[in-house]
Amino acid sequence: MNDIARFEPVHNIAAVERDTGIAKDTLRVWERRYGFPTPARDANGERLYAPEQVDKLRLIRRLLDHGRRPARIVGASVDELSRMLDECLATSAAAPGCDGSLLELVRLHRSVELAQALRHALMKQGLQRFVADTVAPLAAAVGEAWMRGEVDVPEEHLFTEQVQNVLRGAIGAQAASGGRPRVLLTTFPEEEHVLGLLMAEAMLVPEGACCVSLGTRTPLADIRSAAVAGGFDIVGLSFSIAYPARQAIEGLLALREMLPTTVDIWAGGAAVRDKQKRLPGVRVVGDLDGTLAALQQWRAQHS
Repeated sequence: MNDIARFEPVHNIAAVERDTGIAKDTLRVWERRYGFPTPARDANGERLYAPEQVDKLRLIRRLLDHGRRPARIVGASVDELSRMLDECLATSAAAPGCDGSLLELVRLHRSVELAQALRHALMKQGLQRFVADTVAPLAAAVGEAWMRGEVDVPEEHLFTEQVQNVLRGAIGAQAASGGRPRVLLTTFPEEEHVLGLLMAEAMLVPEGACCVSLGTRTPLADIRSAAVAGGFDIVGLSFSIAYPARQAIEGLLALREMLPTTVDIWAGGAAVRDKQKRLPGVRVVGDLDGTLAALQQWRAQHS
């Protein structure tokens, strides 16, 4: 019996990405680095994943959302992962300040009502408070609901899409072209999560900074070219919890070597949290307030 027959039914890598929310590039990195997952191959060499591997990847994703590091969980057994998740669920609490009605709209797939509620909150709070008091707590609550099994990938995608739409509209309405510093925002090639970038931009734009986003998954050479050609003062990058920390550090150090010393690098997100000592020449921004603190310091140094 061949490998494919033994693993029927199977899932291709695109289906696994949709099901688990783990990027295809991340799955390939884990396969090389940690020896899991271990897909079979079809006649064309395409990866095919057994259902039990997809189930384990779902557990891993839920633990990643709770702050666990890939290096500590990808190689663990299903029983070990289940015990870890039980511990997480036993200690988790509702995110402070989260509007439960917004989370319920996410659960019920009420996209129109969710968009309306988000816009209403934005009008009441203003952009920066909206990000800090509504978007950040709601994102945390969606993550907690994921771990409890109350939302799945489609609901998570609905939340992300609606928040992105509202933030992009609000940022566009306030953006100015002549402000300083000039900040170039993007992610590395294997990082496709954009919400962190948008939240940082939403904090900076009302302060008069000029932000330009390249979107996600930008090669390092392209980041350097855009930063130099555009005369940017800062390159800002975001790393989600699913991004391998060592890969983020190696990439940031390589980018630091590629960029002129006049261009600062700011890095934020769970994958680089507490990694400042390993990133000389890079500013690790811990949270939204840290973004504003970094801005104030930059302006004080360049006044």
